Amino acid sequence: MSKVITHSIFSEFDINLFKSGKHFRLYEKFGSHPITLNKVKGTYFAVWAPGAKQVSVIGDFNHWQDGEHPLNVRWDGSGIWEGFIANVGKGNLYKYKIHSNHKEVITEKADPYARRCEHPPNTASVVWEDDYKWKDKSWLKKRKKHNSLDAPFSVYEVHLSSWKKKTDENRSLSYWELATDLVSYVKEMGFTHVEFMPIMEYPYDPSWGYQITGYFAPTSRFGYPDEFKFLVDKLHENDIGVILDWVPSHFPEDSHGLGYFDGTHLYEHPDPKRGYHPDWKSLIFNYNRNEVRAFLISNAIFWLEQFHIDGIRVDAVASILYLDYSREAGEWEPNQLGGNQNLEAISFLEEFNKEVYASFPDVQTIAEESTAHSGVSKPVFLGGLGFGMKWMMGWMHDTLQYFAKEPIYRKHHQNDITFSLTYAFTENFMLPLSHDEVVYGKHSILGRMPGDHWQRFANLRVLYSYMFTHPGTKLLFQGCEFGQSEEWNFDNSIDWHLLEYDSHNGMQELIKALNEFYKLQPALYEKQFVPEGFEWIDYNDAENSVISFIRKGNQPKDNLIIVCNLTPIPRENYQIGLPEPGKIQEVFNSDHKKFYGTGNYLNTPKKTTTEKWHSRKYSTAIDIAPLAMLAFKYSD
Repeated sequence: MSKVITHSIFSEFDINLFKSGKHFRLYEKFGSHPITLNKVKGTYFAVWAPGAKQVSVIGDFNHWQDGEHPLNVRWDGSGIWEGFIANVGKGNLYKYKIHSNHKEVITEKADPYARRCEHPPNTASVVWEDDYKWKDKSWLKKRKKHNSLDAPFSVYEVHLSSWKKKTDENRSLSYWELATDLVSYVKEMGFTHVEFMPIMEYPYDPSWGYQITGYFAPTSRFGYPDEFKFLVDKLHENDIGVILDWVPSHFPEDSHGLGYFDGTHLYEHPDPKRGYHPDWKSLIFNYNRNEVRAFLISNAIFWLEQFHIDGIRVDAVASILYLDYSREAGEWEPNQLGGNQNLEAISFLEEFNKEVYASFPDVQTIAEESTAHSGVSKPVFLGGLGFGMKWMMGWMHDTLQYFAKEPIYRKHHQNDITFSLTYAFTENFMLPLSHDEVVYGKHSILGRMPGDHWQRFANLRVLYSYMFTHPGTKLLFQGCEFGQSEEWNFDNSIDWHLLEYDSHNGMQELIKALNEFYKLQPALYEKQFVPEGFEWIDYNDAENSVISFIRKGNQPKDNLIIVCNLTPIPRENYQIGLPEPGKIQEVFNSDHKKFYGTGNYLNTPKKTTTEKWHSRKYSTAIDIAPLAMLAFKYSD
């Protein structure tokens, strides 16, 4: 008698959806599922391996012996192998032993749909289930408001391994510990969302999580899947949204992973010009294969449904969109229209966004896309890719390049700091200062700032203040909020000890204040993606390196006047044109003493005069601190 009982949880409808690439809940069918069959407890297994001639489940329950528990292949040509194994349940380790029809290849593979994986460097899958009781009903009811495009959206990007360490034990914090330490910190800092760099299981620490092998399993480095749910729950309890970094662009060649899964190019494109990534030495998904598209979209839906995730940031979108991405002439072939766009991948991204927003209209998808591809954050029905937001890589590049210059030279580069406003409303942009900007010899953000000690911090204060008043949502990587001095090292904790110093503590206080200011001022978020929310006062004062503009909300009374002095020279009695008569009051000054500023240039309320300035009927004179941002509002 076979040790594997013939059993299936697939309906004919499931199979047809799978083959057509339209089944977006595949995790309910594939993988390992503890069930009771004929009053016998065990586990149902299902795996897609159309190129196999035999598939067995090997594990700690059969001494890892090939052939002890062979699965049955379905008769319908779907390539699915399945069966029920009695007395196997939660906690058992397993892999699939696959004998290929192709050149007699035999492989041992982890389950692509496993809900839990062994702690690296071990690579087995773990039979898993949990009955976690969510407590975030209140959050889910109001999530639409928090995630809205006309709401404040300030993201703290976190790499869980290196955010904070238990130094006495030489380890990272667990999900359980993060639910206390990280949650309280993010709440204290005032961020509206936290973004986790990839937490799906990955074998290689230096990949930072971007080389994934366990797409449906939170990494076991920090605990169990239900403990990660607890962390998400605690963030929601404190009104903090959760965004996951998601990597549908490539996957590693590790022998237990998706590569050459059944002895054929099952998940990866068979043509190395389209299936191999030269930069990351990894494999690229075959976006033209229906079953692969369904796998990826099911994976995104899985995290949103099973883990109550509030947003998905899609990594390396440019590498997905273009056939010639990071390739020289002769290393790529045009599409059927003669162009360089990957048409199948574009179709996949459109379908991904349509399905996500159809199922979860109150979440956000965010594209890390570094080119001028049109309509990334435009709805699919209007010809776009359908993302909710797009990272504003041009702003990031130009801004960091500008601030790295000695202030004396900035007057020759005024366009670097103002150019972003020529295209700021072509997409729903998020302004990112991410992990990518503080590694590989780029220095920390603080490390790029010129000048003496005080000036470096003042430069960083005005950079962040400009960022928070520039149209668009915000993202800041861990450590940047208090002026990390050194580059990020994924092996070490960020340098919390720096908060013992007034300069770093002042920087942290500034970010707290900016987050609070952003949330309290409707002019900074109500129209953050439309040109009606922004108006220049003056972008031409290159000689003084001063820029001034108006941010507008739905109500004129909420409008803000923003002035930035981008040199260490104070500008006293600086005249600015104003839109209407009245009295303006300073409501923010990045040079405040509590931010490690001078505190010497705080403005009392100023009455307007009828002296024309900046082509406006009214004006007033203000004092602008060195390297500072000032914000004013009309007062009664």
